[in-house]
Amino acid sequence: MSTKDLVPSPVGPVDVEQAEAALVERYPRLVRIAYLVLPPSLGRNRRVLTAHALVQRSLPRRRVPGPAVPEPRLAEDAVDPGYAFVRGEVLRQALVAGLPLRRLALPRRAQLPPLLPHVWGLRLFPRVGGADELALDQRLSRLSGPGRAAYVLRGLERQGDAEVLRVLAAAGVEDPESALSEADAVDGADGSDGSDSPDGRGAADGTAGLRGGPATPAASAGGSGGPRPADGSGESPTGRPGSDPGARADDGYGRTDRVGEQGGPRRGTGDGGRRGAGPGPGGPGAGAADGRAGSGPARRDGRADRVGEQGRPGRGGQRDGAGGAGEPTGRGGADGDGTAGPGGSDARRGPGRGVGGCGGAPGPLPGGGAPGSFDPGRRRSGAALLESDEFDPCALQARPTDLIRRRQHARAALVALVALLVCGALLGLPGDGWGRNGAAAPSYARNPAAEAALDPGALKRVAPAVWTGSTRQDFSVWPARGGLVGDGALLRRALAVWARPGASVHSSSTPGTPVGPPMGPPQLLFAGVVDGARVVLLHDGLRAVRYAEPVEGAAGAALDFARTDGADTVGSAALVLSRAAGNVRYLTAPWVAETAVRDLLAPGKAPRPLARDAAGMTDPMPSPALARSCTRWNALQVRDGSGQRLLADLGEPAPARLLWGPPAAPVDATGQEAREAWARTACQLTAVRAHGVRSVNAWRFARQALPEGAGRGTWLCTRAETWRGTGSRTLAQFLVPSPGVPAALAARSEGSPACGVRDPRVLAGVLWQAPGGGWYVLAAGSPDFASLETSGGVKGRSDGPVLAVRAAAGARADLNGVLRDGRRVGALR
Repeated sequence: MSTKDLVPSPVGPVDVEQAEAALVERYPRLVRIAYLVLPPSLGRNRRVLTAHALVQRSLPRRRVPGPAVPEPRLAEDAVDPGYAFVRGEVLRQALVAGLPLRRLALPRRAQLPPLLPHVWGLRLFPRVGGADELALDQRLSRLSGPGRAAYVLRGLERQGDAEVLRVLAAAGVEDPESALSEADAVDGADGSDGSDSPDGRGAADGTAGLRGGPATPAASAGGSGGPRPADGSGESPTGRPGSDPGARADDGYGRTDRVGEQGGPRRGTGDGGRRGAGPGPGGPGAGAADGRAGSGPARRDGRADRVGEQGRPGRGGQRDGAGGAGEPTGRGGADGDGTAGPGGSDARRGPGRGVGGCGGAPGPLPGGGAPGSFDPGRRRSGAALLESDEFDPCALQARPTDLIRRRQHARAALVALVALLVCGALLGLPGDGWGRNGAAAPSYARNPAAEAALDPGALKRVAPAVWTGSTRQDFSVWPARGGLVGDGALLRRALAVWARPGASVHSSSTPGTPVGPPMGPPQLLFAGVVDGARVVLLHDGLRAVRYAEPVEGAAGAALDFARTDGADTVGSAALVLSRAAGNVRYLTAPWVAETAVRDLLAPGKAPRPLARDAAGMTDPMPSPALARSCTRWNALQVRDGSGQRLLADLGEPAPARLLWGPPAAPVDATGQEAREAWARTACQLTAVRAHGVRSVNAWRFARQALPEGAGRGTWLCTRAETWRGTGSRTLAQFLVPSPGVPAALAARSEGSPACGVRDPRVLAGVLWQAPGGGWYVLAAGSPDFASLETSGGVKGRSDGPVLAVRAAAGARADLNGVLRDGRRVGALR
């Protein structure tokens, strides 16, 4: 065979619509081809689904161009270019699906189980055939994929050898000749008599078949027993065309069929073989060497009994017509009408179509049999069996899958789903590491503003030298400090927990401080490792937010909120970084030049210097915030450009400023008199702990001579102002002359304007026991009071802002006073 024969024939350009029309029109045949070429080892159910999937995936995605200059079309070429293209794609995919999977190679799409079509709970397979179909399926299973493709093209598509080779080469087969040889081996295994040829032509002498080779001199061209012309043209004595591959035979309707599409699976010229005949019920049949058309015993219904003579067109001069009358062997006459038997899908039925003869009308057979009858008991050829329902993946039977195993699999799947959900929930909990959002809860809202506020790249970072040239000194000019200011993952977790603190986060906030997410990108103040925790300080103009997470592990994240709006230079001088083991660390403002620790209970003791690092973080110092006893009260003393300040830790992120003096003009409590007063009142600061306190002012509003010459007592008013502006607490305290005795709480009030800027006056009283044992009601008011009076259990009156009335132990009295403008004011309560 020449090299030209192995080149795919030019089918010309193919449109998508043309290919789709061919696929829809010939869908059953294309699916049958794919089913036969797929390896039987896949199982019938998967072969059926894979065959349908391969055909449905064979449409081109765009127009398939043809050659620029079309070559001459060969006689064996398919007539429809669309069908030829789709069939080639089906063969190519079916051959790929039969390749074994390799361990290191990625599987191709055709090698995987199809996604569509897919059937749940059922197994589909074609109808069950007989012994012949089973034998053919077993023989095909021993072939390679290209061998099965060659056999199907020759037997089902009726293609000649040249076209089979071209189609296989176009489908990617490396050795088409070997595939054709495998198909020949199956042809030889079908049998040596004429009963298994698809055309009913015998192969006793090994000369008849499909390959189109030259016939032996003994072969008859038309089955009439006459000699074959010496030139090999295959012209029968009746003038019908012979077995030449390029010849075409008339079908009785004025149409011609290609010879390459009419032969069975035998090799040879198609009609060059002899026809064998068996003895019929009514008399002996003609022998295989006499060239008669009868191939076996005639049936009583007058029809031929071999599959090859039931619907497949005859070769050469015996293609048309029915058996002539009076033929004892069922051989056709010259030009009569015949009846086609139940042949394959290519059979043409109707008047003027013969089964295998060349004569006129069919004649009766001995025993009453009709010509062209089919005997299901006889063995049929392999080509005829390819048309059987055994290999039809469109006519299917359905059976359920293994019901018991399905129930077991359903239970196992349910258990696996529950286990997967449990594992997912466990993996979602904080473990040994932090996720993308750390301990944050799931997102509940997504919008551009919220996403921008939680983007660590959008955080505001102030340069270190900005505060020196700024007109204001507050948190807005704090530079970003710390060793982890570039840790995007830490900052992302801090922002996410700020916006959505999870259930495992220990969150706290001062009274009146909102705890929602920031309205925009906040300002980064600090990010670093402090006392075994990663700490991030943020500020959004309203709040200072402290986020902390342990360096080791992922449990114990903390989030603290403190309101700091309106902070001035002193109010923004320091923020708490860490509290650990009873100690506290501060981060000081960049304008703080010096830090020290001063014990408020030891006013005569010099402050202890407190070291800081380059980032402004102080060394740890004992904190009174969580102390259970009041043996010392350490305050942070800072010095900036305008003086010294005292800051007290009240258990909040922002320390409180300590002041001394009248409400209208307080000063920092750093003077000697202020320190001595605070030394006796500092322990009362526990009453305003964790209350959102911004500053605490102590004011000596009165001094009073005590009865029985006990000395002079002092009255103090301590007022704690909050960041939120409301909820201020006021304490009235009485100090006896002994400097070592703490102040006695005379009265307390929350939300009262007394002792503040709006109402700088106060009135309080106390039941006091003199050193001699006598009891007295002592009362004092601010300088605005003109007179004081007691009523109830103790009655008394005095002019001026102080009063002392003798009373019994445990006596109770009502106290009020009159201001200089005549207004009556009650005592602080």
